[in-house]
Amino acid sequence: MATPRLQDIPLLPGSPRRLSPRAVARGGQGLKQGQQYLKVLAPRAPGLQGSSNHDTSQLPGEECSQGSSVINNYLDTNEPVSSGARVSRMHFYDNQRKVDYVLAYHYRKRGAHPSQGLPGQSLAIVSNGETGKEPPAGGSQDIELGRLDALEEERREQRDEFEHNLMEAGLELEKDLESKSQGSIFVRIHAPWQVLAREAEFLKIKVPTKKKMYEIKSEGCIAKKFNEILQKLSSPLKPRVPEHSNNKMKNLSYPFSREKMYLYNIQDKDTFFDNATRSRIVHEILKRTACSRANNTMGINSLIANNIYEAAYPLHDGEYDSPGDDMNDRKLLYQEWARYGVFYKFQPIDLIRKYFGEKIGLYFAWLGLYTSFLIPSSVIGVIVFLYGCATIEEDIPSKEMCDQQNAFTMCPLCDKSCDYWNLSSACGTARASHLFDNPATVFFSIFMALWATMFLENWKRLQMRLGYFWDLTGIEEEEERAQEHSRPEYETKVREKMLKQSDKSVVQKLGTNMTESEDEDDDEDKLSWRDRFPGYLINFVSILFMIALTFSIVFAVIVYRITVAAALSLNKDTRSNVRVTVTATAVIINLVVILILDEIYGAVAKWLTKIEVPKTEQTFEERLILKAFLLKFVNAYSPIFYVAFFKGRFVGRPGSYVYVFNDYRMEECAPGGCLMELCIQLSIIMLGKQLIQNNIFEIGVPKLKKLFRKLKDETEPGETDSAHSKHSEQWDRDYSLEPYTGLTPEYMEMIIQFGFVTLFVASFPLAPVFALLNNVIEVRLDAKKFVTELRRPDAVRTKDIGIWFDILSGIGKFSVISNAFVIAVTSDFIPRLVYQYAYSHNGTLHGFVNHTLSFFNVSQLKEGTQPENSQFDEEVQFCRFKDYREPPWAPNPYEFSKQYWSVLSARLAFVIIFQNLVMFLSVLVDWMIPDIPTDISDQIKKEKGLLVDFFLKEEHEKLKLMDEPAPSRQGGAHHSRRSRAASSAPSSRSQPGSIASSGSQHTNV
Repeated sequence: MATPRLQDIPLLPGSPRRLSPRAVARGGQGLKQGQQYLKVLAPRAPGLQGSSNHDTSQLPGEECSQGSSVINNYLDTNEPVSSGARVSRMHFYDNQRKVDYVLAYHYRKRGAHPSQGLPGQSLAIVSNGETGKEPPAGGSQDIELGRLDALEEERREQRDEFEHNLMEAGLELEKDLESKSQGSIFVRIHAPWQVLAREAEFLKIKVPTKKKMYEIKSEGCIAKKFNEILQKLSSPLKPRVPEHSNNKMKNLSYPFSREKMYLYNIQDKDTFFDNATRSRIVHEILKRTACSRANNTMGINSLIANNIYEAAYPLHDGEYDSPGDDMNDRKLLYQEWARYGVFYKFQPIDLIRKYFGEKIGLYFAWLGLYTSFLIPSSVIGVIVFLYGCATIEEDIPSKEMCDQQNAFTMCPLCDKSCDYWNLSSACGTARASHLFDNPATVFFSIFMALWATMFLENWKRLQMRLGYFWDLTGIEEEEERAQEHSRPEYETKVREKMLKQSDKSVVQKLGTNMTESEDEDDDEDKLSWRDRFPGYLINFVSILFMIALTFSIVFAVIVYRITVAAALSLNKDTRSNVRVTVTATAVIINLVVILILDEIYGAVAKWLTKIEVPKTEQTFEERLILKAFLLKFVNAYSPIFYVAFFKGRFVGRPGSYVYVFNDYRMEECAPGGCLMELCIQLSIIMLGKQLIQNNIFEIGVPKLKKLFRKLKDETEPGETDSAHSKHSEQWDRDYSLEPYTGLTPEYMEMIIQFGFVTLFVASFPLAPVFALLNNVIEVRLDAKKFVTELRRPDAVRTKDIGIWFDILSGIGKFSVISNAFVIAVTSDFIPRLVYQYAYSHNGTLHGFVNHTLSFFNVSQLKEGTQPENSQFDEEVQFCRFKDYREPPWAPNPYEFSKQYWSVLSARLAFVIIFQNLVMFLSVLVDWMIPDIPTDISDQIKKEKGLLVDFFLKEEHEKLKLMDEPAPSRQGGAHHSRRSRAASSAPSSRSQPGSIASSGSQHTNV
């Protein structure tokens, strides 16, 4: 079996694996059952070490650090690289190549025997490197191995092929060998300059040119002076990061091109592309690299979904809490952004974008703008609340209710056990209601509707400004390119469909030419509406069921309130505190149910979206957001909507009450109205959600997960290595962090809060204050989570916040309607206006309470509902109840009176006028504030001219160098031109194995 240059050595646990194309293509054919063989280099003389004839599968055009063309490097950890010799924990073991991306997987071996002839120590494989240690000499040996698990062996072969394809694409790999019975392996990936240049040109990544930064000039002297004063005053609030100081300066950028290398200021190829860009380029290659052994799955996401790899992530820039003065972006973000001690400082948005990418940068920019906009609304809300406190003694209706001389005898609140009562006993409730039910709340509702519009308009302007500074213009091509990558679940569903239709032949056709089939846009390999109909049907039925479940729980809490109120009314000791007890306990029950259902609905929404099988990640995310928002919106606001618009509307009247289960009367509003109870319900649910979700779910749960992961790693054998525990590598530390799962939970939490702030602000003017206090903590909490607790996310470029803006806009418009109805229906604002201008004798509110109370003849109470053992001081002939009805002596007793219809028409008229007025003002504000700032739109035009001038200048210099006589070119000019040619020539040549398009496979190019 031996050949003159290669010898067959059985593959033992701990033996070095060679990622060669031939080994992958061969697929283990011709091996004995239960054995595997690995082709390794035969022993040679020491003088041949480092020669260029090691392997014929070396990628053409790739160069090693010392001029050799060796594909593998074997490092013996019995002679480890000392910790002092390591430049950083973010490089290969050669201290030269930077780790741009990491693939992690868990392996488990069965039936392995210890090796006698081969070293069993931990090794490392480096592709495109040098041979550091030769395998031991000796002839061909056959060593029996225990049978490996079939599934594990299949995964290993798929990983081998995928890693080989990555090398075909030009990437360089380093990995630890599987030297233990089980453990985690990290495949480190490095992108050399040729790959970075090729992919940057393909992705059209904009990079700075040689043109120096130019200033964004603001028009007008007054505005300039004002900005200078503002900059000086806000200087203590600015973070001490270099990117934040030049917010008026911008680089002239141009898409990277290997043919125009002379345009860019390339001083060091290793640092020309920052770490986020390098990892983004590698991630693009990982997403489009195919693996034929894994059913021709396309990309790393499919392999992770099939458990071939466990994780894929870029590295953090070192430690955030490392001692010493060495600074990296992660440490800088932690010191100036991710600590609670810097809560008063602005966010370093540019540095956040540089480190995490545009998508996360836009989220924190949006969160920062939203938090800053809460400041004026909080100030106005506090003023409205203080106005209510200042005018409480001047409120005539509350004075009349508290006046003992009026002696309004009210009808019993329940049957039998409840007695008649005086309205003056509800004095405290009436006075407290005035704090939130006063004319200032109407003004505040109009202000908040305009506030929401101004916030959205200012966000559009900030989004355009950031898009200009971050070079996000022309990003549509990248978004279209992202649509080409199908989700693994979609590919699996298509494959199952094709298997059913045409048996295995179609699957074979898909394996040989999947990308061509996608381009041809065949109907047979796509899911039609018939394929999706079961998923849509399950979605529709499930969402209706969960909405019905939410309404059922709200009704159950209503029944709880009614029954507990009736039970407490039977006891004389608890009768006086019935309303307070019932309201407080019911709100707490609602809060607990909302928190539990929030978590359940989030998981159910994800499951329902998976059933739909969306094709792309963007479609999946949008559908998931819509479902989760719908369910969580109904869950959070249904109890509040009940109190605001339904409670006390279906009670009936004395003698003709509405009963639940034939025994319990429907609950009524408090004597001062339902607005006070709405305020209590809103405040407890809002504050409870913020405090519990922030402190338990966002802080406690991640810490528990991290602790559980740590305990699991410590308890499993073979996971840890004492030789490396003292000096853990960066990929080990990042692997122990929580994986990044997206921004949907962060956005969802803020969107629900935005609803609390805007939808019912007429009943709770202090809502913006509590939202502001929460968000000051939330910004630093999210920052700390991203910097210290999560693996580094992939840098994703996007021009906006996507569907979240549409949801915000919808909530803003719906808040106008909801506040109009809260003011018109829930509060007493309209009845007071109608009485003051239509029924009052002197144009004041004197007599308003008596006007809103109707009479009832107690002799007409149903048998068995009269108060038992009444302790009332005097005999009662008529009792009063709050409603607009005819008195018992009228021709049509207890029918709705003229006042009722007058108030109802006034309420409807107010809703129409309020809604149209606020909508008109919102449209006016939208029209007055342009979406694109004037200075940015002018600068975009100027930048095109600057770019043309820069091109002409560079071309002129290039032609001048070419036209100079030969003797003059032998000096510095000749050297300059030669260096330019050297920098551009390699990139302009076609690289064998390079990728021409994202849809093609590496092995076919």
